[in-house]
Amino acid sequence: MRWARWFTSSYSNYQGGNCVEVADLASTSFASVAVRDSKAPDGLALLMGPSVFGVFVRALR
Repeated sequence: MRWARWFTSSYSNYQGGNCVEVADLASTSFASVAVRDSKAPDGLALLMGPSVFGVFVRALR
């Protein structure tokens, strides 16, 4: 998904901290939100529906 526009979490840092990126793919054929490890951008991405992503984010707070 090199074409996706990825956003780094505000909780991530460049000193080896938690590095999470998300891409909003809701308006694409994937109709989902993608989550990946920013330290492994060519690795796998987890796809989840927008409502599931909302539950995921709320669970992290």
